[in-house]
Amino acid sequence: MAPSLPFELNDPDLLHQESYVDGKWVGAKSGKRFDIVDPGSDKTWASCPDNAVEDADAAIQSSYKAFKEYSILNPRKRAQLLMKWHELITAAKDDLAKILTYETGKPLAEAYGELDYSLGFTWWFAGEAERIQGSVSVPSAPNRRVFVIKQPIGVAVALVPWNFPIAMILRKAGAAFAAGCTMVVKPSPETPLTCLSLANLATRAGFAPGVFNVVTTSLANTPSLSEALITHPLVKKVTFTGSTRVGKIVAGLCAKNLKKCTLELGGNCPFIVFDDADLDQALAQFMALKWRHAGQACISANRLYVQAGVYEKFSQMLVAKTKELKVGHGAEKGTTMGPVTTPRGLAKAEEQAADAVKHGAKMLLGTGRAYKGATDKEGAGEGKGVGGYFMDPTILADMNEQMLLSREETFAPVAGIFKFEKEEEAVRWANDTSMGLASYAFTKNVDRVWRMLENLEAGMIGLNTGNASAAESPFGGIKESGYGKESGKDVAVNEYLISKTGTFTIAGQY
Repeated sequence: MAPSLPFELNDPDLLHQESYVDGKWVGAKSGKRFDIVDPGSDKTWASCPDNAVEDADAAIQSSYKAFKEYSILNPRKRAQLLMKWHELITAAKDDLAKILTYETGKPLAEAYGELDYSLGFTWWFAGEAERIQGSVSVPSAPNRRVFVIKQPIGVAVALVPWNFPIAMILRKAGAAFAAGCTMVVKPSPETPLTCLSLANLATRAGFAPGVFNVVTTSLANTPSLSEALITHPLVKKVTFTGSTRVGKIVAGLCAKNLKKCTLELGGNCPFIVFDDADLDQALAQFMALKWRHAGQACISANRLYVQAGVYEKFSQMLVAKTKELKVGHGAEKGTTMGPVTTPRGLAKAEEQAADAVKHGAKMLLGTGRAYKGATDKEGAGEGKGVGGYFMDPTILADMNEQMLLSREETFAPVAGIFKFEKEEEAVRWANDTSMGLASYAFTKNVDRVWRMLENLEAGMIGLNTGNASAAESPFGGIKESGYGKESGKDVAVNEYLISKTGTFTIAGQY
């Protein structure tokens, strides 16, 4: 018997605990299921089918059948479907926010924030559907014309993460649907229910069965099911958001089968504060960028570099402001930072914090240790909840480049502060990573702003801002943070299109 929901929904039919294939709610062929756990209480509150390799073909065949009709649908009609979906998601915001909080652990206010951000994608791509254009040109050869037309590539597979499950799905599916592609989504085992709810709303919006299929699976079956989806001969495009390690595996499978692939991978993002920066502005941006979702965003500020002249002052400001955060269950009133989503993330965070202290870092705030709410008297918890995967915000000073925090991505509420003297030093340290997703720089020197834009090695540069992501701007990294772009004008939809060149010879003399 499934556990009762820990919350009430305005629309109880929105939430289903089955996979969604060809317009039907279905289980796994094996009959097996896996649990969905609330990160804020460590309690099971739902379950989903544990789909495996044998379940992949039915989902893809359904999407392939749907593609034959959807791919030739008039762009205006595709735009109207996307806009209707947008309206239904907007109307369901209260329910979706609750589901999102209990899946990810993020505070309810952040869940609403993700929804507002996510809806930018459905709105944007509804407009992009009618902006897909080819070209006509006159070549060097006489009496000829060259036509280039763009067509949807085919069935796409989306492998999405748990940290921003609604945003990542709508960013991928919005572009695919605008282009005329159908999609099979494999959501993260931690957050399948938000994806299933979006599929439900897509059907209500009028998308035909098979256009948007969702297959859920456990952590144990994720590698094999993902490989089955990626390598299926009817799949022509794969989009993945996740770790660099797994991204390399996905890229290898796509390369082996010559499939188009978009990868948005890990980040080790530097946040640089110069002496001439507006410190209040920099602090406000860092607070949002670092502690949002307990530090679990690929574009989170991972390494804080502060110039010597303001190092002490900015460190004190950061500690004072961070003390104002209230850690607790995401659904509790007043909570401003929730738990991390998975306990394995806490183990890595503890290791990184301990390594920093071992090599000379000074603990300015927090303990760098995990706890399970009021049930753990040995950790940092002081009655901040019952169960759950918690760590108080931890700030470390006197960091150096040899510490794990400087070399590895930190997906937890741990911040390390590095002191630098000269601009060249900060740039060198910032770029000293295999990753290149995002970088941030705060300065009021206009010449330095341009140098930062051109010299920092990242796909996205925030200049006096930490909010660099929007539906209308391209999102993606360089180096080992992946390739391809999501969102933005033209580029995102082009990831789901192929180009055909037609050459026409005109008889007679001109």
